[in-house]
Amino acid sequence: MAPLPNLEAKIVIVGCGISGIGAALKLINHGFKNVRIIEATGRSGGRIRTGRLGSNIVEIGANWIHGPSQENPVFRLACHYGLLDAESMSEENQAMDVGGHPPFVPSFLRSSGGSVDPELMVPAVELFSRVLETCQGFSGGGEPVSSVGGFVRVELPRLAEDEWREEGAGLRELRMSLVNTLLKVECCVNGTHSMDHVGLGAFGLYRTLPGLDCTFPRGFEGLIDCLMRELPEGIVSYNTPVRCIHWADRHEGDQTHTHPHTLPQTHTHPVQVECVSGELVPADHVIVTIPLGYLKKHHSTLLSPPLPLHKLQSVQRMGFGTNNKIFLEFAQPFWAPPTEAIYLLWEDEDHLRDTVPNIHTHWVRKLFGFTVLKPAERYGHVLCGWIAGHESEYMESLPEADVLNTITQVLRRFTGIPSLSVCRMLRSQWFSEAFTCGSYSYPATGCSARDITHLAEPLPQTHTHAKPLQVLFAGEATHDSFFSTVHGALLSGWREAERIITHHSSSSSSSSSSSPPLSSKL
Repeated sequence: MAPLPNLEAKIVIVGCGISGIGAALKLINHGFKNVRIIEATGRSGGRIRTGRLGSNIVEIGANWIHGPSQENPVFRLACHYGLLDAESMSEENQAMDVGGHPPFVPSFLRSSGGSVDPELMVPAVELFSRVLETCQGFSGGGEPVSSVGGFVRVELPRLAEDEWREEGAGLRELRMSLVNTLLKVECCVNGTHSMDHVGLGAFGLYRTLPGLDCTFPRGFEGLIDCLMRELPEGIVSYNTPVRCIHWADRHEGDQTHTHPHTLPQTHTHPVQVECVSGELVPADHVIVTIPLGYLKKHHSTLLSPPLPLHKLQSVQRMGFGTNNKIFLEFAQPFWAPPTEAIYLLWEDEDHLRDTVPNIHTHWVRKLFGFTVLKPAERYGHVLCGWIAGHESEYMESLPEADVLNTITQVLRRFTGIPSLSVCRMLRSQWFSEAFTCGSYSYPATGCSARDITHLAEPLPQTHTHAKPLQVLFAGEATHDSFFSTVHGALLSGWREAERIITHHSSSSSSSSSSSPPLSSKL
């Protein structure tokens, strides 16, 4: 008979994003009595952050519930707490399957000024979508090139030449300009500098859920507020960055691997969390939920002993990029009421280019366009611009007035309205966030499903009661099919909480190897 869980085990969770909050709630609801969250910043939520532009609520971080249906735990929680409107919760919305790309009503603006008939652009949108769908079919191997961008650059012109042969040269050129813009859209969707960096073989690992993507009428942070109210008061230590997690890397013969910064382990707790303040927090288990961008930058000092080589190589292979938003408020809209997305078509760009030739002078060309915040009764006349990659990171470094002036000039050029002006602007700056270092993860060239498995592996990889489970890893980058999403982050936190529960509930013989993948349920 398996022993009862050791509910007195000391568990420290590093990071108070939704992954860490979810892990803490599951552990506490299971009966664990000593759970503590250490958070580097002064707030909860991590990359879920709601802000204000004037009187309007805007999402600085996570924007949508992707795939709001019953399989999505974030959707289930949002329904449970009454945070969504009736339309978002309807069976019709849950049944829609948009494949990760909501069908926005588009408007197309060209750099020579003025709009383009959307019907003329439908073939370009459909062709690009078909090529992307083909890219998703190489997860079983046999990919002809290493990256999604490389495949698109070969396949799309070949198909376009065949399918648009009868069209005039001007229309073909305009459609190729749109394809460039759609490549930039994909850079934002994937959180990458270029689709040349996204692995073709791993592109199909991402799995979408049914449901028409929806937003929180009162802000995504409302979900964090509800979850935090479920936790015991005082469980979170804010403004407490972690310097190093010291764990006991015991191998055969019980010889401990040492490290220049290794602290002596306590007799009762194998892990010590060293905070920047100098505080040492002893723990039986530590769940690390920090963003992959931070782990990439600080892995050499964050753990002692350092990450095993195979795990470190997976950290380095996995991609983590920047996708920023630029919110613009207008006194009156320049777009037609049905419009949900505005795409900018640069007619003088080389075909199939998703980066700019000079970031300092051309960064704004990476801005693919805008989504319209709806309904206007809730948001006013606000556009959300999207820009990814190194151009996005450069944008963060510029004075706000320079960004506003540059985008205003672009909009005047594309709309043909010389008097167009912006009332207010607000931008995200995720690359500059010291404890985030970007936006979210993606499977880079050279990545495979094994790399995500390695990211999620605990330390030590093989654990028994003699060699206890010590450091666990959660966060969106560790989910094998929902990486880059809020629901992936939440599920990963539940997964690691379940791993600890299973570890304490199993006999010595049944826990002689790393825990198998665990399902996560509410």
